[in-house]
Order: sequence, then C-alpha cells, then structure tokens
Amino acid sequence: MLKKWHSELAEMFDQMVEWRRHFHQYPELSFQEVETPRMIAEILEGFGIEVRRNVGGRGVVGKIYGAKPGKTIALRADFDALPIQDGKDVPYKSKVPGVMHACGHDGHTATLLAVAKVLQDNRDSIAGNIVLLHQHAEELSPGGAKAMIEDDCLKDVDVVYGAHLSSLNELGKYYYKPGYSQAAADAFEITIKGKGGHGSAPHETVDAIAVGTALVSQLQYIASRRVDPLNPVVLSVGSFHGGKAQNVIADTAVMTGTVRTLDKDLRLFMEEEIKLMVNEICESMQATAEINYIKGYPAVYNHEEEVEVFEKVIENSLDKNMLVRSVPIMGAEDFSYYLLEKPGMFFHTGAKVSEGKAYPHHHPMFDFDERAMIYAGKAFLSIVDNYVSIQVKENLAEPVL
Repeated sequence: MLKKWHSELAEMFDQMVEWRRHFHQYPELSFQEVETPRMIAEILEGFGIEVRRNVGGRGVVGKIYGAKPGKTIALRADFDALPIQDGKDVPYKSKVPGVMHACGHDGHTATLLAVAKVLQDNRDSIAGNIVLLHQHAEELSPGGAKAMIEDDCLKDVDVVYGAHLSSLNELGKYYYKPGYSQAAADAFEITIKGKGGHGSAPHETVDAIAVGTALVSQLQYIASRRVDPLNPVVLSVGSFHGGKAQNVIADTAVMTGTVRTLDKDLRLFMEEEIKLMVNEICESMQATAEINYIKGYPAVYNHEEEVEVFEKVIENSLDKNMLVRSVPIMGAEDFSYYLLEKPGMFFHTGAKVSEGKAYPHHHPMFDFDERAMIYAGKAFLSIVDNYVSIQVKENLAEPVL
C-alpha cells in the first residue's frame, strides 16, 4: 500500500511545482494572508476533504476520515512569507514588491496539498483520521500555531508531525534530533535614560550612549561566564539607537536584541540575569533603564517515541542512509506549541540546489530544489502508514512503535 502512495505522490510532482510556484509569485506576509488560505481551502475542498477556514485567525484545517476507526495523525505546513525583496532571476519570481517566500513555506504548502490528495484518494485503506494543519504566521511572533491550538485544531489528535525544507542540507536526507532540536526565541528592548548636554562638557551629563556601549559588552559576560558552555545560549544585540547630533550628548538610547536557549531553566535564568545586569550597570553609571522582555516561541522538543517511529518508517520504507541525526539549531519555530500539547516531532528535509550557489533561509536569493517536496511528502506518507494504514504487517513479531 505504501509503495502505491509513494508512486501516486511522485506522479503529482508537476502539480506540486505548479502550486509552489504560484504561491512563490503571490506571497503574503504573516497575519495578512488572504488569498493563500482561500486557495488552500478551495483545493482541499476540491479533493472532497472536510475543511474549516479561519482557524485561529487565518489558518485552514482539513480532515480526512478513514474507512475504519483508529488514531488521528496531524501533519502541519505553514504558508506565510517574509518582508524581503526577491532577488532571484527566475520565471516564478515574486510579483509582490518587498515580499517573498524566503523560507520554503510555499514548498511546505504544496507538499501537504499533494499528501492530502493521495490520502483522500486512499481513505478506504485507512483506519483512523488525518488532520491537515495549514498554518498562517509562523514567521512573526506570537505566531499562528498558538491561536490555532486555542481554536481546537488539535482536537482528538493523537500525534503531530511537521517538516521543514532546508536549503543548505543535502537533497534526499532527513535531519532531526531527539529532544530539544530548535531554540526558544525571546527578545528584549532596553531604554536607557541619562542626562543630555553639550558634547564639549561630558562631565555635566550622563551619556546614554556610553552606558549602552558598556551594556553591549557586558551582556556577553552572562553568556560566556555565567552559563555552562555545554548548555547552548545566544545573546545578540541587533539594534542600538541614540543621539541626533554630533555635538550633543544623548539623554536616551534604545537597544534591542534576541536571546536563544534550549533548556527551559536557562531561559528563565537569562531573563533574570539580563534584567539584573542592566539595572546594576545603569545604576553604577547614574542612569536608569526600562526593560521590556518579550517571551517568544518556546524550544522545539521532539518526543523520543515519535522520533523512534520516524527512524523506523524511513529505514523500512525508504533508506536508513537518508537519516541524519543532527545538532540543535538556534533558530526558532512555533511548531513547538503543538509539541507542548501532543506527542510528535519536527524534522528537516534536505533541499539544497544541485546547480548554482545555495543560499540560506531569509536571504533574497533563497531557493530550493523542488524535488525535496517529494522527499518530504514521502516521509509524511510513511509516518501516516505506520499509524493508520490497514495492511498485514510483514513481521508480526516486531511491534509497531
């Protein structure tokens, strides 16, 4: 049965490419998606799939009902784009100025649509249900996942899986990690208030820029000296603004940055230490500070049993050499919210282009090998087969995880 599913998916490759390139030409920013979810819903409904629109705002949820009772498996794809000007010279270049799919979400969407078609056409051989989570606004906190969960997108779901195309990883490989695999992403905004004055009389002022400069340097002390080096953490100041004239000492400066952690206790520790250091340094330099610390997406935690299922199905249905256990990455993903609610896992599918230079995600020249959509789709179908396919297992002595 699974070979049939894989074959049917491969036969849909041209259609997947057509969908993907349409989405790429007409991208929509997070929380501004209108035409994309409309098109997704219409395609799913055209397959005869039950669809719920406007889930958690702009999400789309489809549900495929198998012929017999069984587990309910959720598969997720995101569909929002980024505020980046598309720099590629390709026929499917973005037609929306300043907006492009620079993270592969167009490919995620096309993949899940094709998987949906295959599963809907074969629903008579399914014991259980499949929930299709087409999610909006992954790129912009607070994200779409949390709102969709609050709108019952995971109702009756037993396990949830998600995939991400990866432009710098080898085509045809699956990259994953049990446990924490992607970082929590928090942000801070620090407003330093001093006392302005003439540039020729600094002793009569409290220089907000000087205080801020000290903070930029000293905040790194927390990451390098207050945290176990075996416990990953990133603290980056991304912007620093202050002053308006070359001969005026600024009374105010504002800096913003990000903090990335895997461990939940370290996440709390970093917030406490940052606030403590900012207040103490400002006090020692006769300035004050206002700190806005913003909690973003939690870390992605892949559940051990679902990782074992993933490894087993890829080895049995494809090739164990396609599996690559990787190190954690410090990029964030709001798929983490689904994994706080249900067991599951999130994996990356290699999508590096075979010709030309490969560019990273969120780059104006970002692109991927569209054949990666077949690999991601086959993985999804193999996972579903493990849980809900009606078939005689070849080795009854070996239990299905």
